[in-house]
Amino acid sequence: MKANLNDIARALRARVLRLSHDGRSPHLGSCLSCIDILVAAYFGGLDLGPAHRDDPGRDRFLLSKGHAAPALYATLSRRGYFPEEWLADYNRDGGKLAEQPAPQCAPGIEAATGSLGHGLSLAAGIALANRIENRPGRVVALLSDGECNEGSVWEAAMLAAAQRLERLMAIVDYNRWQATGRSDEVLALAPLADKWRAFGWSTVEVDGHDIDALAAMLRAFPDGSGKPVAILAHTIKGKGVSFMEDDNNWHYRIPNREELQAALAELGSAEAQWSKGAVEQWRR
Repeated sequence: MKANLNDIARALRARVLRLSHDGRSPHLGSCLSCIDILVAAYFGGLDLGPAHRDDPGRDRFLLSKGHAAPALYATLSRRGYFPEEWLADYNRDGGKLAEQPAPQCAPGIEAATGSLGHGLSLAAGIALANRIENRPGRVVALLSDGECNEGSVWEAAMLAAAQRLERLMAIVDYNRWQATGRSDEVLALAPLADKWRAFGWSTVEVDGHDIDALAAMLRAFPDGSGKPVAILAHTIKGKGVSFMEDDNNWHYRIPNREELQAALAELGSAEAQWSKGAVEQWRR
């Protein structure tokens, strides 16, 4: 029997906490807010098996918010893209996994990201190339809400709508925080859904921690509208750990040993879900 997706999400949260502590890496709150989206994509809604990672017609997932790389690394390892042992050297000299994704640093990493505002342009280019080459793959880019401050996001949005790239999806991790304050106050993002609709996208809003709902939307994509799709996933920064939730200090703070243990205790036996057998069932 396959592991429950919520159990996988809890295991990934535990692993990301350790990566932040052991690798001395910030952006923990941003990682925790998008875990459920990653689980929905890699274990529920898209065809992202490592056995097909070199297939030109594969589905592709781009983490435009590259500062959440630990969440993606943990997900790829859990999905069977590379050995768990690689995670032990995260953000260390000589390790394969840098603090933010580097080009081809590991199987499953589609592009270097982290300079915010680039991921959607890359995804739109891939989707357009797929159509020109008559390839069936779908392309999903995960953006942060603060990233929507960037003009390049909206240039890509206009291009995608003009080209009717219906096999392109943008998921916005709408946790309502960015580095210096509330997203809606820093640059007046709201009403964000109306902005995406005005740019010609089929736009829906969803609870970004409802993995089943997210996976169902991904399975139903493209949605038949002939338009690119935007999902505004309403999330909580630091989701899963009570003393980190909606606390923007965890954008840059790194947990000390006591905080790590307290957070892991809240997640219960989540790390026990991380086993060789659990990984093997998804290695396809």
